[in-house]
Amino acid sequence: MVNKDRVQAVKDLIIDHNVDLVISDDGLQHYAMGRQIEIAVVDGKRRFGNGFFLPAGPLRESESRLKTVDFVINNGAEYVGEITSTLKPLMFVNVATNEERPLDFFNQKTCHAVAGIGYPQRFFDALTQLGIKVETHAFTDHHAFTQTDLAFDDRYPILMTAKDCVKCREFATDQTWYLHVEAELSDDFLTELTNKL
Repeated sequence: MVNKDRVQAVKDLIIDHNVDLVISDDGLQHYAMGRQIEIAVVDGKRRFGNGFFLPAGPLRESESRLKTVDFVINNGAEYVGEITSTLKPLMFVNVATNEERPLDFFNQKTCHAVAGIGYPQRFFDALTQLGIKVETHAFTDHHAFTQTDLAFDDRYPILMTAKDCVKCREFATDQTWYLHVEAELSDDFLTELTNKL
């Protein structure tokens, strides 16, 4: 569910879908929204960037805020006191048809790589590691994609993240694919999280 009013979004989810659990992406700084567990995700490569808050830097909260959360997940690196998470690519999925293809499907092919996430380079690097020749197109985090954003002057396949593909389903073509990934976390973390629930 998308709603600028996070509190109302949670109320709507409870009423309309009778949910027991709500996970809010980038919700840590929304203090009006109640919560029982707080999980912060830190980029393993960039960490806290230049130390500035949005829009001058990558921070939504101060680094000291991490001392008050239940878990700190480190996306892509190992740090003491933080839970390491890695994203494992599984397959490519066609946004328009849901057709699935193996990871080597675009090997040695030129593709457009489109990303509207916090650190697009991580996605571009993942595609390059799969042997794909990428023409990169980075957008701001949470970009509201339009058909024009994906209108390129060629027939190269367009590859994007699963997070971005949900914003492109209405105008996706048979050349639009997303990289399906799975987050790998330690069993100890999953056990501890389950116990807190």
